[in-house]
Amino acid sequence: MAPSSETASVEGSADAVDLPANTRERILNVSLELFSDQGYDKTSLRQIAERLGITKAAIYYHFASKGDILMALHMRLHEYGREALRALGDESVSPGLWVQLLDQLIDQMLQQRALFIFHERNQAAIEALHQGRNESDHEDLQMRFRQALSNEELPIETRVRMSCAFGAVMGGLALSGDSFSALPAAELGGLLRNAVHALLPES
Repeated sequence: MAPSSETASVEGSADAVDLPANTRERILNVSLELFSDQGYDKTSLRQIAERLGITKAAIYYHFASKGDILMALHMRLHEYGREALRALGDESVSPGLWVQLLDQLIDQMLQQRALFIFHERNQAAIEALHQGRNESDHEDLQMRFRQALSNEELPIETRVRMSCAFGAVMGGLALSGDSFSALPAAELGGLLRNAVHALLPES
């Protein structure tokens, strides 16, 4: 049976031999651009291959399906979240540490602004694909953030402000591709930090 248009196995295929070491990253980068510009559903593996100047078989060598490419891009965001949380370690989260976390997150995410644009424009496809896949990673991140905001040693107003500051940062970044597309990254970063400090002025 012939492989489907979006899924195939090419083990042993001549097209998959001697591919450049960075081919996987090139596939992800081109897919990120196409998914952001025209949407996941309207982008075919053939378009991705043509943009790269490779065969579809070469894509199948790295990804079993178009959905696997989508998930790999989505998990890049998870990795940045994990990096920020690792910086906290096992310390109890104070407002000051929370501001440091958000500051680091702003820097990391603005360096990957295209990922937020991609994520915002392909939410439905990501949610559909997320069912049953990488749920443990997603839940681990959510649990760590919930733990940070559940520290009863902090006043409830402080925890609410910390939550609002996080929402302000994530909302500003998520909308940066459409609502704030003309705003330079450095200026957007400064405005996001101003919002954080307005919510947590003593940090």
